[in-house]
Amino acid sequence: MLPRGLSVVIPCYRSEGSIGPLVERLRPVLEAQAPSAWEIILVDDASPDGTGEAVAALARTQPGVRAIALMRNYGQHPALLCGIRAARFDTVVTTDDDLQHPPEELPRLLAALTDDVDVVYGAPAKQPHGLFRGLASRISKRVLMGSMGAETAARASSWRVFRTRLRDAFESFRGSYVSIDVLLTWGTQRFTHVLVRHDERTIGQSNYTFKKLLTHTINMMTGFSTIPLRLASFIGFLLTGFGLAVLAFVLVRYAIAGGSAPGFPFLACIVSIFSGAQLLCLGIIGEYLGRAHFRLLDRPPYVVREVDGKDPGA
Repeated sequence: MLPRGLSVVIPCYRSEGSIGPLVERLRPVLEAQAPSAWEIILVDDASPDGTGEAVAALARTQPGVRAIALMRNYGQHPALLCGIRAARFDTVVTTDDDLQHPPEELPRLLAALTDDVDVVYGAPAKQPHGLFRGLASRISKRVLMGSMGAETAARASSWRVFRTRLRDAFESFRGSYVSIDVLLTWGTQRFTHVLVRHDERTIGQSNYTFKKLLTHTINMMTGFSTIPLRLASFIGFLLTGFGLAVLAFVLVRYAIAGGSAPGFPFLACIVSIFSGAQLLCLGIIGEYLGRAHFRLLDRPPYVVREVDGKDPGA
């Protein structure tokens, strides 16, 4: 049985200047919430700057801080999965490394983790992102709502608090496409959220662009949901009905007027519509086949290089 306490998991990428201040602000909050049972797990996602050295230095000099270095850059969610699996206490907290999630708001999230709740999201009271980033984020959350089957997904955030035992539901998960929020639904449907303050980023730039968020959304759709396949079936059904309607129009016109529907443009439009629909459906099926192929390869979501600056086998 896990000892009672808090494990804070922070994926680190290009956060050389922010990770130190973040740990300093976290320590007094954790000591107040769990005086003798807390840890901070910093997962260096093969950052190209000095983040790896900064994380290792914190692990060597500050009690309660652990550092895990990954072999290469796998992405935020695989890094989170690595840290979650390394957690030693019964409550996991995940947060970003950019100081946009104020550590001082953590007690509010913990207070919402009642007996009938397993996951609490810290939703921003005011969305801090720009137009395109905000649009991509909303699209991603809409897809997440379909994958999770929970309305709280609309308030999903990387600022989370959940019970560590939920990781038992995805203990054997291996795959290249990871979504922590979807994996959590494998263990529970008891989600809630709390509106908290999100600060402006003052150090560095966001690593999540519109393109990356869109890619993550597509990965969630095809990696954890059958919605695209259902969409392909619906498109096929709709266009089949359209084709039958066109056939009926041609036959009725032939019976009444004694001639066929005039014009090459009409025929070209019909062919283009059906060809486009076929290619779209084939592309969706191809995405699923590609993911099945990579799943059969049994490629791990991450590989650890070092733990606490030492060889993990030591």
